[in-house]
Amino acid sequence: MSLVLRSYWRSSCSWRVRIALHWKQLSFDLVPVHLVANGGEQHSAAHRALNPMRELPVLSVGDTHIAQSMAILEYIEEAHPSPPLLPTDPLERARVRQMAEVVNSGTQPLQNQRVMKYLGSTFEIPREQQLAWSRYWIALGLTGLEALVDQHGGACCHGDAISFADLCLVPQLYNARRFEVDVSAFPNLTEVESRLNGLPAFAASHPDQQPDTP
Repeated sequence: MSLVLRSYWRSSCSWRVRIALHWKQLSFDLVPVHLVANGGEQHSAAHRALNPMRELPVLSVGDTHIAQSMAILEYIEEAHPSPPLLPTDPLERARVRQMAEVVNSGTQPLQNQRVMKYLGSTFEIPREQQLAWSRYWIALGLTGLEALVDQHGGACCHGDAISFADLCLVPQLYNARRFEVDVSAFPNLTEVESRLNGLPAFAASHPDQQPDTP
């Protein structure tokens, strides 16, 4: 079945899925959805029909539409198990998912555009304080992930094999730098990142390589 990914060039959740698709060498069409222009194209009726949460990414598999990046990654892994993005051992799989969720549920949602916009529009929090809010949550999440990679990492976040954790790590470090978080405090993470960025799947997925990059 054909694969269509609705994505935004700088969306870290979309980026995770792009890496997975390239890592699995799956052919897909990319449809840009601009999160800012015209009030945000994710709020259009057409996009809400695909994802009522009005978020990205959305992966269309034929006529079926899947939202939420981790659900999409799980689908891709189950439908296309080689090359793998999860270990075979159940406990190791759980640990990889733990690492991924440090970013997916414990970091990225607290620093994203929607939260910051709400802080400003509803509570009249100035932009600089919004940025401080985001920096706090990014640093907290990366501190936790740094400790986990110190315990369980190798060439990658978990051992020496690419996994969901790596797909979450690289976009989150990009966000950290956008928000001027000092990533030198996370040497394990940046060492893994430097190795990952040299891989074709990660290079092809980078925001600078997307068709909707400004």
